[in-house]
Order: sequence, then C-alpha cells, then structure tokens
Amino acid sequence: MSRSVWTLAAAAASGLIFGVGLAVSRMTDPEKVKSFLDIAAIGDGNWDPSLAFVMGGGLLVMMLFYRFSRPMSRPLIALSFSWPTKVSIDRPLVIGSGMFGVGWGLSGLCPGPAIAVLGLVPGEIAVFAVSMLVGSWTASIILNARASRDSMAAQTAAE
Repeated sequence: MSRSVWTLAAAAASGLIFGVGLAVSRMTDPEKVKSFLDIAAIGDGNWDPSLAFVMGGGLLVMMLFYRFSRPMSRPLIALSFSWPTKVSIDRPLVIGSGMFGVGWGLSGLCPGPAIAVLGLVPGEIAVFAVSMLVGSWTASIILNARASRDSMAAQTAAE
C-alpha cells in the first residue's frame, strides 16, 4: 500500500477511536458537557467532573506518544512531523479561543463530538454542524485575504 493510503487509514482509525471514546464517555451529550462547564454548580453538588477525566486520559496518551516520537527522525506513516512553530500568544489566538469557548459553552458541543453526533442523530445537530463549517470556511477566506494583503504589502515595501 502507498504511504498516502496508510496515512488515510491511520487518520480514519484515529477518528474512529476518538469518536468511540467520545460516545463511550457520553461526551457527545451536550447536557453532560454543560454540567462540567457549569462551575457554579460545584457548591450545590450538581457539577459533573467526568469531562476532566476524559481530557486527562487524552492528555496522558498524547504525552506518551509525544515523548516516544521526539527522538524519531520521521513518523512511521507520514513523510514528516508537523511540529508547531508558533509559540506566542497573539490576538487571533485569544479571539479564536474565546469564540470557541463561547460556542462550546452555549451549545455543549465542540467539533469532534458534533461530527460524532452528526453520524448518530443528524437532524438534531445539523444546524450546529453547518454553522461550524460555514464559520470555518469564512475564517479561511478572511485569513487567506489577510495573508495575501500582507504579502503584497511586503512585496511593495521591498521594491
């Protein structure tokens, strides 16, 4: 099999494992997620800490694989690693994180669980999924236009 087929198979397997994990932990239930996000409910005993355990499990797996992948010259399936190069906290990161958090808090869903639920009950989640896709598409148009403008400005300044 070619490397691209292996890459797609690994991506599909990862997505399947992630989706099953979300379903088993019930993180596809917006009310369960909202119960975690409602920290005001800690005092009256109605707060649900289970999402913290799900996130902790994911973090543990990531830490193990990250630790073992650092000495590797290249990944097993992909042609190269895609390590993040940006380390600063900037305005787009803060604004995007805030928008993500508000959307997550209002709906109880983030992209992973939304896609998992879309496969199970498409009618109930279709508006959220379409809105998420339109938002992503709009953001890519804005970011591409900004990058093009910045590139043209740099070219003009160099001349």
